[in-house]
Amino acid sequence: MQQTATPRVEDIAQYMQELGRQARVASAALRRVDSGRKNAALEAIAARLDGARPALAAANRDDLARGRENGLSDALLDRLALTPDRIDAMILGVRQVAALADPVGQIDGLSYRPSGIQVGQMRVPLGVVGIIYESRPNVTVEAASLCLKSGNACILRGGSEAASSNATIAECISDGLADAGLPAAAVQVVATTDRAAVGELITMPQFVDVIVPRGGKSLIARVAGEATVPVIKHLDGVCHVYIDASADLDKAVAIADNAKTQRYSPCNTMETLLVHADIAGQVLPRVAAIYRDKNVEMRGCPRTREWVDDALAATPEDWATEYLAPIVSIRVVDDFDQAVDHINTHGSQHTDAIVTENLTLARRFLGEVDSSSVIVNASTRFADGFEYGLGAEIGISTNKLHARGPVGLEGLTTRKYVVFGDGHVRS
Repeated sequence: MQQTATPRVEDIAQYMQELGRQARVASAALRRVDSGRKNAALEAIAARLDGARPALAAANRDDLARGRENGLSDALLDRLALTPDRIDAMILGVRQVAALADPVGQIDGLSYRPSGIQVGQMRVPLGVVGIIYESRPNVTVEAASLCLKSGNACILRGGSEAASSNATIAECISDGLADAGLPAAAVQVVATTDRAAVGELITMPQFVDVIVPRGGKSLIARVAGEATVPVIKHLDGVCHVYIDASADLDKAVAIADNAKTQRYSPCNTMETLLVHADIAGQVLPRVAAIYRDKNVEMRGCPRTREWVDDALAATPEDWATEYLAPIVSIRVVDDFDQAVDHINTHGSQHTDAIVTENLTLARRFLGEVDSSSVIVNASTRFADGFEYGLGAEIGISTNKLHARGPVGLEGLTTRKYVVFGDGHVRS
């Protein structure tokens, strides 16, 4: 994929229109590419990434140094970092996508109608996907691999903080596409970090079929507010764990620990812990001891502070805050209904979990909590495309139309009706 030279500011509209036209042409070409060729391209991209480890590490060091100079927060620096393990995961994710069943062309629900025709639905690509993201350079690979396997052309616009890493990754993708003989415009990386490019990309419905923003709240809010192209998004990750009175205490403590402290920056990290009043005295001292050891700041309701005397007083704003940091809000609730009401009132419809040995309450939680992922007796950190078996994910959606939850291959396709006849005419 030959990258176009960085355009002058006054030429950005024209430049983005050209990317859109090229992507639309590539999208049509990809509809003729079978699974074998798509998989070959993905394997070639994985091999190129594997061979470029030193270059990837060097480029990422440049980005991290620049980020520190520019005052990026610890959470954003964590998202930006390409550790050896993350490069391994990036390569594994590409190969997992190659190994997944190709949804394109699948026909479901085929049945005969009284007229004698057969009617079903075929899964087809969305067309052209625009992805706008910040910090995480691995998104370049995840987006490219998922779009390619699902038969979509994509236009990728990364943030300036990851410019060096993204440029190196883009070279690997370019070489992999060339190795497999696929069109260069199947994956295009926008060659400018000027914000005007975002404004153009999200207002080109004649070329772009869907936009996926991945980044901070301000970016996603801007895209959702200004886009004339449909958007797959989540705005916040205010995730909860509710420990019910019937919970196994060892399970509950382990889940409350992992959901908060396994990593602080992801959107599926728990931000609020809810504990049933009947077991607060058994749970809170154990959990608080773990949080103290890991330097997690606790902010609690008045009843929480009776058991955790060093917890700060929680404010109303805390219940709706995505900290992305070693901070947790804790509330003691009277019963299951109060917990569910708290989640549905203050949550962001992302991921919420219950710890309980009561099957009836577990099933009620699954039905009554209005979130894209609802979990029983496991950490919220499992709400992830890799863990769900999607290979990689292009993002998390809290939308209720089209895609919801981690968006993998099926989320990047749609359905159209197909009809089979044998000379049938309507009477």
